[in-house]
Amino acid sequence: MSSWELSESYDYDGRKVRFGRLGEGPPMVLVHGTPWSSFNLRHLIRKLSEEYTVYFFDFLGYGQSCVTEGDVSLGVQNKVLDGLLAHWELDDPIIVGHDFGGATALRVHLLNKRSFKKIILIDPVAVSPWGSPFFRHVNSYEAAFSGLPDYIHEAVVRSYVQTAAFKPLDEATLEGIVSSWAGEQGKTAFYRQMAQADSKYTDEVQPLYPTITTHTLILWGREDSWIPLERGEELHGMIPGSVLRVIDDAGHLVIEERPDELVKEILDFAQA
Repeated sequence: MSSWELSESYDYDGRKVRFGRLGEGPPMVLVHGTPWSSFNLRHLIRKLSEEYTVYFFDFLGYGQSCVTEGDVSLGVQNKVLDGLLAHWELDDPIIVGHDFGGATALRVHLLNKRSFKKIILIDPVAVSPWGSPFFRHVNSYEAAFSGLPDYIHEAVVRSYVQTAAFKPLDEATLEGIVSSWAGEQGKTAFYRQMAQADSKYTDEVQPLYPTITTHTLILWGREDSWIPLERGEELHGMIPGSVLRVIDDAGHLVIEERPDELVKEILDFAQA
């Protein structure tokens, strides 16, 4: 898994969604967030695939999936996931979602009525209000950001994603993230997904959280500066019977910083 390549594809409304699967065993679906891709789940995928058949993909507008003009908001990603679950013929998998992936898992469960054996959320974007000042700035000046010279754009991406981690990210990880947003299409896609971010997509499902009866685990990086732990505690209070576990010495990008601890928590909960 040194070279990250998604070998299979699914057609969603004329746009290609790239996906992969690894391992043998009960099905487990992993869903990435923003501005990440399945690349950032590679540590979890490798270890969890020792026990499960792990399915993973890149959202529309992200990574190796179609990054041309179109809807890439949370309002479409649950529809994409719903279609993928049908394509994979999965009826009751365990689902793991980080960041926007957590919001998408909740939306597909509550709006598309998809059943999951268990739900595992990692620092999810799930409780309003959310969205950084940078998101709002890009929303107002998307065209100007899309026109940045490549070297300035790369510096923006590097600086921005580093703030998601508690400690500095290594160069290989940074390069893997930045490369997804390189080139004219990648640059435009990076600012497009920010401009389309809207808390209305969580507002419409947040009142439904108390109706969730599926066993739910919430994992949170204690030092998350993007979405503070208090939001995790609030979400925990909304979902009946949910379990909250806090991962020390990790920020919002806990999937890169503390993958071994996450895997242990996921496996303990999934196999309980």
